[in-house]
Amino acid sequence: MPTFSAPDGTTLAHHAVGEGEPLLCLPGGPMRASAYLGELGGLARHRRLHLLDLRGTGDSAAPADPATYRCDRQVGDVEAFRAHLGLDRVDVLAHSAAGDLALLHAAAHPHRVRSLTLVTARARALGVDFTPEHRREAALTRRSEPWFEEAYEAFERIWAGSSADADWDAVAPFFYGRWDATARAHAAGEVGQTNEEAADLYASAGAFRPGAARAAVAALDARVLLLVGALDGGPLPRVAAGVAELIPGAGLVVQPGAGHFPWLDDPRFFTETVVAFLDRER
Repeated sequence: MPTFSAPDGTTLAHHAVGEGEPLLCLPGGPMRASAYLGELGGLARHRRLHLLDLRGTGDSAAPADPATYRCDRQVGDVEAFRAHLGLDRVDVLAHSAAGDLALLHAAAHPHRVRSLTLVTARARALGVDFTPEHRREAALTRRSEPWFEEAYEAFERIWAGSSADADWDAVAPFFYGRWDATARAHAAGEVGQTNEEAADLYASAGAFRPGAARAAVAALDARVLLLVGALDGGPLPRVAAGVAELIPGAGLVVQPGAGHFPWLDDPRFFTETVVAFLDRER
């Protein structure tokens, strides 16, 4: 298992799968081990995926200072990862909460990023986030699903402040386009793969300075794709469209029938879309 040292000396691990040009992959959660990304629906047949375990997750060591779990303080880890792989400019794919980390890295090191693929990604770094109302709007599109009533009631309890594990388990179907055996197995791994302490600190006070980040990405000389699920509430497609408007030249693709993990819902659509974007000449 390959490792490298973060700027503060924390030992970070990464995993490589597939063949082709390298693609740096940042997992979301926040702070979920990269194992849940798998081979990203077959993307590994086209690109060599370098999957980073963020500090304190998966096979990476926990830092001496828990404050370094904050998103902006992990930007140096991503840059050290790039340098460790010996790449001058990189293609980066970020999922979910890692969208914030990828955006902050691109803002801090714009000349090191060749392309940025943001998959159902958050953009708190740019001052844009989803809300309970967004989640509710997306959830209500699933009324015909057999699990809807129980899951929606649990969502209402969560929006009211519940942190009960049973409620979070009940809402899992909303995050997938199809609540089948594959989705169930994928969802079952979340708790064991997530560092809850780190997740609580990831977006803590001071992590984001949206004005500075917006100015930086407005001048970014990199190709950017936002890929979102039509059924996902985090972000809704229209919210993602607003994020795309903040990044000159950014493209937006809405994957039909997909939730928060689109490579599971329709691997072929997901892979073909990402490969076409990555292979496109500037």
